[in-house]
Amino acid sequence: MEKHGNNRKLRVCVATCNRADYSKLAPIMFGIKAEPQFFELDVVVLGSHLIDDYGNTYRMIEQDDFDIHTRLHTIVRGEDEAAMVESVGLALVKLPDVLNRLKPDIVIVHGDRFDALALATSAALMNIRILHIEGGEVSGTIDDSIRHAITKLAHYHVCCTRSAEQHLISMCEDHDRILLAGCPSYDKLLSAKNKDYMSIIRMWIGSKEMVRVMRKKGIEHHPNFRAVKHVPFDQFIQLVAHAGCVIGNSSCGVREVGAFGTPVINLGTRQIGRETGENVLHVRNADTQDKILQALHLQFGKQYPCSKIYGDGNAVPRILKFLKSIDLGEPLQKKFCFPPVKENISQDIDHILETQSALAVDLGGTNLRVAIVSMKGEIVKKYSQLNPKTYEDRIELILKMCVEAASEAVNLNCRILGVGISTGGRVNPREGIVLHSTKLIQEWSSVDLRTPISDTLHLPVWVDNDGNCAALAERKFGHGKGVENFVTLITGTGIGGGIIHQNELIHGSSFCAAELGHIMVALDGPECLCGSHGCIEAYASGIALQREAKKLHDEDSLLVEGMSVKKEETVTAAHLIQAAKLGNPKAEHIVRTAGTALGLGVVNILHTINPSLVVLSGVLASHYVNVVKDVIQQRALFSVQTVDVVVSDLVDPALLGAASMVLDYTTRRIY
Repeated sequence: MEKHGNNRKLRVCVATCNRADYSKLAPIMFGIKAEPQFFELDVVVLGSHLIDDYGNTYRMIEQDDFDIHTRLHTIVRGEDEAAMVESVGLALVKLPDVLNRLKPDIVIVHGDRFDALALATSAALMNIRILHIEGGEVSGTIDDSIRHAITKLAHYHVCCTRSAEQHLISMCEDHDRILLAGCPSYDKLLSAKNKDYMSIIRMWIGSKEMVRVMRKKGIEHHPNFRAVKHVPFDQFIQLVAHAGCVIGNSSCGVREVGAFGTPVINLGTRQIGRETGENVLHVRNADTQDKILQALHLQFGKQYPCSKIYGDGNAVPRILKFLKSIDLGEPLQKKFCFPPVKENISQDIDHILETQSALAVDLGGTNLRVAIVSMKGEIVKKYSQLNPKTYEDRIELILKMCVEAASEAVNLNCRILGVGISTGGRVNPREGIVLHSTKLIQEWSSVDLRTPISDTLHLPVWVDNDGNCAALAERKFGHGKGVENFVTLITGTGIGGGIIHQNELIHGSSFCAAELGHIMVALDGPECLCGSHGCIEAYASGIALQREAKKLHDEDSLLVEGMSVKKEETVTAAHLIQAAKLGNPKAEHIVRTAGTALGLGVVNILHTINPSLVVLSGVLASHYVNVVKDVIQQRALFSVQTVDVVVSDLVDPALLGAASMVLDYTTRRIY
C-alpha cells in the first residue's frame, strides 16, 4: 500500500501558524511521530506562535516533545488589513529558504489563515506537494476566499464533513485525492475524560480588543473572571465541556464545542456558513444587549446531544493511511476534474459551420419553394407554394415567403448569410436579372430579382439558372465533389443543365451556355416551349410526357389494369410513368423515346466538352438513366463510352445549388 517510492520514508513538513491550527495538526503530528518507519517529521513554526501577546504558544509544541526545525517571525505588528498583507509578504520572503533546506516530500497546511496561504503559495511555486486540512468548508468572511485559494494550490485534501467533500468535488478537485476523515481534533475531544476543571473554570479568553473593552468596564475585577493570553488545549476542552454556554464568533464554538453538546451563541456572520449542530443559536445582528441576553436565557444551562458532524474520533488513522498511499512517482501537476457542461456553441467551429445558413429560392415551372439550408447541405426548413402566373403576384409571394423564412431562421438558431435564387430562364448572374424565359414561366423576362429581395431582407442576393444551380449543388454536396469536369442534366417540368469545366461553372458569353434542354436531337420533332422543334425538352420534360399522356388518355390507351384516373383528375406525366411500369406498350415506347432523346443529347455533350461524369437529376432521372447508358454505348465515340452516368442522390438540387452560391461566396470559396 505504501507508494512513496523505493520504500523510503515520506518526509513530511508540518507548518503551524497559531494555537488554533496546532490543535488540529497536533494529533496528526503525534501519529506521524509514532510511525518513524514510514515518516520523517519536520516542524516549522511561524505566525502568532512566536508573539508574546498571544502567549508564545510555540512552547506548547515543545512541551509536546516535538523538535521545532525552524522558527520564522512573520507577523508585522498591527491590527489592520495592511499588516496582514505585509505579514503574508514577509512569510513569502522567508519560506523559500526553509523549504529549500528541508526538501520535504509533502507540506501539511491547515485551514484558512493568511499565514497558511503564504505557506501553500510557497510550496506550490517550489513544486512541493501540499496536503490541505479542512478544505471545502464555508464560513462567511475573507476566510472563505483564502481557504478556497489554498484548495486550488493543494494536491491532496483532508476534509471533515460530507458537505465539505462535495464542495471540493464541485471545485473540480480530483475525487481520488480527497479524503473524508473528520476533524483531527475530534480524536482527542471525543476521548477526553472529566478532570478537575474547577481550577480553570473561572477564566475568560479573547482578543486584545475584547480584553480592552472588558477592562474598561471593570469586569476584570469580578472574582469569576480572569484574562489570559492562552489556555492549553487540554484545559480548553474541560472548560467548554462544563460551561453553561459558550458565546463568541470563533469557529471552535460551532465545531469543537458540538462534541460536548454545550450550548453556543454564535455572534455575527463570521461563521454563518458553517455546518452546526442543534446546540448553536445564531445572533446575526447582535446590535443590542437585549438580543444577546434573550439568547442567553434560551441557551444557558441546556444540554444538547453530542454532535459528530465534524468527526467520529478516527481521523488520524485515516490520514496516516492516506499519506502512505501517496505515490511520489505520479506527476506533480494537478488535474482538475471539470464536470460536463453544456457546449459553448458560440465558440465551437463545427456548430458555427452548421448554423451558418443560406436562404434558397427555387422558381420552377410549377412550384415556388423557399428553404433554409445549412452549411452542410441540410435543409433545415422548407416552404412551398404554387408559382403564381403573373409577375406582380410572383414577386409578392417571393418576398412574403423569404421574410417568413428569415424570421423563422432566428428561432432555428440559423444565421442567414444571403439569398440564393434558382430560376428557369436565361439569367445574368452578375446583375441578378432574369433576361428571358420560355413559356414555362410566364411574364418572366427582364426581371431584376436581386434589388427587391436585397432591399427587403438587407442581405446579399445571388441569382442563376436552375440547371446551373443543379451543377453547383452536385459540385458542393453530390457526385461532382472533387470532380474537375462534369455535366448535370436536370429533368423536371422542363429540362435544364449545368457544366463544370476545370472546377468552374460555365456561363457563356451571353449567359446561354448549358441550355442543354434545348439541344436539338431531331430535325422535325415536337414543338418546344422555346419556339423551336426537336429539342430534348420537347421529348423528355415533364410537360412533354404530360402531353403524350393526355393523348393516350383521350384515345383510351393510357389506363391498364391496376390504374385509374378520376373524372376530375388531371392527367400528368406520373400517370404515363405508372402505365409504362405496368406494361402499357405505348407508354413504354413514349418513355423510351424520351430517354433516347435525352441520351442523344448526352452523346452530343460528350462529343463537345468530353466530361468525365454525367449526373442526371430531377424526378425523371431514374426512369431515363438506363436508356441513356444504352444510347451512349450505341451512338457515342468509343473514347467517351466509359463516361460515368449516375443519378443524383440530392433530393432538392435546385435549392441546394441556390444555397451553394451563398455559402461558397460568403465563406471565401470559389464561385
